[in-house]
Amino acid sequence: MTAMVVLATAGSKRVRLLQAARAQLGMSPARILEWRDWLNLPSLLEQALDQQCLFKIEPPGDDPAAHLHLLRDGCRLLDRPAPRAPEHGELLAMDAWFAGFSNAMARLSKQLVDLQAASVVNAPGEISLMTDKLACQHHFHEHGVPTPALLGRVDGYDHLQALLSEHDLDRLYLKPRYGSSASGVVAYRRNRAGRQQATTSARVVHANGGICLFNDKRIVRHERTADIAALVDALAAQELYAEAWLDKPRCGDSHYDLRVVAIGGRPAHRVARLGTQMMTNLHLDNQRGDAATLLHAADMASLEATVQKAARAFPGSGVAGYDLVVHRGQTHVLEANAFGDLLPGLLWQQRDTYAAQLQELSPCRT
Repeated sequence: MTAMVVLATAGSKRVRLLQAARAQLGMSPARILEWRDWLNLPSLLEQALDQQCLFKIEPPGDDPAAHLHLLRDGCRLLDRPAPRAPEHGELLAMDAWFAGFSNAMARLSKQLVDLQAASVVNAPGEISLMTDKLACQHHFHEHGVPTPALLGRVDGYDHLQALLSEHDLDRLYLKPRYGSSASGVVAYRRNRAGRQQATTSARVVHANGGICLFNDKRIVRHERTADIAALVDALAAQELYAEAWLDKPRCGDSHYDLRVVAIGGRPAHRVARLGTQMMTNLHLDNQRGDAATLLHAADMASLEATVQKAARAFPGSGVAGYDLVVHRGQTHVLEANAFGDLLPGLLWQQRDTYAAQLQELSPCRT
């Protein structure tokens, strides 16, 4: 009997951590179905699953071949020319990639219904919804989950300036609709004297008469209007939206937000992400902090209640990460992440994220 099947990239960090957790718990290794193989031959899923196993979907981004497959599928669906293969870290046609990814999730969902097999960790449809960050925030609003105020889609730099004037704002966040891990996020500010500043991890490269964008660990600040306009226009071409600026609480010279992993609808692992820059994502060389020492009782109660409310908006998701700003007893959800459990070494009740979800969600242990 197969205890667990994972749609993933063999050898990825996520798979290594999951297999280590299974070994620690005395479980047999999970069977890995490669994303590239399933995309080319969907019937492999039927061969892999049985009715008593746990099925988990990991992101396809660790495999450049799978990423390119989804990108080209999306271009076909959008009636666009087939793109070249993106370079490492390049933000290329994120909207087309999502079209291919959401189509793959829809096909996978139908397969799972037809097979009536396995216990699914995260429903494919909910994974798609979390990956569409703008739709996800609207979904939260409909379910009464507090989020930063949405200002809507941004069509380019000129439209950004019009939005700022319309809402009488001098700062906001710009977010790629289908980005992840702060890729392409811009913290934008201007003052009455006309000076502007755009802080981002997106690196702009001018090549062959055009612009390419790359996700970079190094945060940069643009202050020239031409540079900011080029950046915003390039991001808007792949779908971009704006949300109101939300101040983050401070700890010494840093400010922070929090990542909380909900397992089975309940908040479990939690970590503060501290940094001196606008983006506090841990992969940008920011520091981990202990949420318990930073939050007083009212903050912690607000965090737990809000995460439970957010998780109820995704009843088909056994594991999800939520990024939060918790301040003065109030919590706002910045985004949901269907793949938000990659937090090596972070423990909750003596278990890492993978061991905890296996204990909570496994229908069987072999």
